[in-house]
Amino acid sequence: MSVLARLGGLLADAALGLPLRATAYTVERDVAVPMPDGVALLGDHYRPAAADGPLPVVLVRLPYGRAGVFAHAFAAPYARRGFQVFVQSTRGTFGSGGLFRPFTTEHEDGLATLAWLRARPWCDGRVAMTGASYFGHTQWAVAPYADPPLVSVSPHVTAAQVTRAFYEHGAPMVENALEWSVAIGRQEAGGLPGPLRPRLRARVQRALRALPLQAADTAAVGAPVPFWRDFTGHAAPGDPFWNVADHHGADLTRMPPVSMVTGWWDLFCAAQLADHARLRAAGVPVRITVGPWLHGDPAELRTALRDDVAWLGHHLHGAPAPQGLPVRLYLQRAGTWLESQSWPPPGSRPVAHHLRAGGRLTEEAEAGDAPPGRFTFDPADPTPTVGGPLLVRPGGQADNAAVEARDDVLVFTGPVLSRDVDVVGHVRARVHVRPEHEHADVFVRLCDVSPDGVSRNVVDGVRRLDPRTVPAADVTVGEDGVLAVDVELFPTAYRFRAGHRLRMQVAGGAFPRFARNPGTGEPFATATTGRPCRVEVHHDAAHPSRVELPVLG
Repeated sequence: MSVLARLGGLLADAALGLPLRATAYTVERDVAVPMPDGVALLGDHYRPAAADGPLPVVLVRLPYGRAGVFAHAFAAPYARRGFQVFVQSTRGTFGSGGLFRPFTTEHEDGLATLAWLRARPWCDGRVAMTGASYFGHTQWAVAPYADPPLVSVSPHVTAAQVTRAFYEHGAPMVENALEWSVAIGRQEAGGLPGPLRPRLRARVQRALRALPLQAADTAAVGAPVPFWRDFTGHAAPGDPFWNVADHHGADLTRMPPVSMVTGWWDLFCAAQLADHARLRAAGVPVRITVGPWLHGDPAELRTALRDDVAWLGHHLHGAPAPQGLPVRLYLQRAGTWLESQSWPPPGSRPVAHHLRAGGRLTEEAEAGDAPPGRFTFDPADPTPTVGGPLLVRPGGQADNAAVEARDDVLVFTGPVLSRDVDVVGHVRARVHVRPEHEHADVFVRLCDVSPDGVSRNVVDGVRRLDPRTVPAADVTVGEDGVLAVDVELFPTAYRFRAGHRLRMQVAGGAFPRFARNPGTGEPFATATTGRPCRVEVHHDAAHPSRVELPVLG
């Protein structure tokens, strides 16, 4: 390794916030790994220059390439710390053979790669995996099934049930799906996943507004993208196409120790915290850090790398175990971190805030009759959304004034808070609705209204009503025909400050984050027309619509 390369590595470590290290290493490029079907996948092998004999391996499997920023951020930092690393391009990407059909081949290919690694004379049989987002998914596709087990995994900003990032309680998340489709559809032509250039982003937004949506990939990038066609073609409830990508039901007792990082505004946060709870219940040693980040924020990735260095050092090199409690949460609007043994942290109590007549939101429910609120959702002019847990910016918190001024959004506002209120845990709502059509959406958003009147979103959730899935555990039908719809909002750790107010929005959509519901029962991908849907929101004594907040302390 040249002096210039070592200097570059030290500068990269400084930028990543890592302790400076300069262990010399060698790199063997384009190592072919045969798959059972004859396809060869290419990888790069990083090995300490002074190593003699077999060593453990850190395996990273990703679809975004093995050079450039991905080598500098997800391979070289580990190699500089004396780890042996094997970085592999997944099927159909950057020289690897076959066709890239996201999420559908990582189980078989990952297990075949693991077996190949363990048979190499330079591997001592111990393998750990790490990586974020898609290459967090490649860990879930292998870890519960590896025999013998992996040493450790670090599946950051991802989920065992990865499709939750694209279908939220029945509502297709078209903005995230199309932006990612565009990114992967053009990456080998020089584009990288991440924020799209303004002109390309404008094309994506135009494509999302055109019908039918099935061809939005062609409208955005000029050619079909396999993932978009899979996403639009297999959105029906319970479609078995995605079973191979769903590891939610895997035997978690086979999992090795797990370290995870995510953000409150990361689209995987809710599913990842659910994974954490399931792992802990299965007796798996697991740690998680949740910061104030959007998916792929530099601070999120720097935190993941720092955690990985300590995690891998402990499990592969015998370094001391990471310090602190296993759950670390950033309390937003307080500027502090909370530590706990578990998620949700103990000490929270549920506090219900009820929708009331006159647009009020109070801890007291209506004691008698009250007229329902009404709005009409029109798919020709769908209710827009701002902010939220999007794949790329502009996500996070945003001013909701323009949305709340519309007549297809009901707004309920609480009194001025006399003290700080820390909401830490899962937020849930129950909304009693009578939609005109059996196909409709219920979107709920909790906001923080500052003393100057600006309403900023904190958490939200959606439930798509479909006669194929209603009634269900989260949708019950009353004798009067009113539906009691339970909506799971995103989890959070957030301080509503004294002098602020709580606000709850109820609407029939949040476009383009979620596909508009045409109200006709047609598949969202092929629908070309829609019909307006009038919705009543009931909040009287017999129908106590409310949001339930986990208040800490």
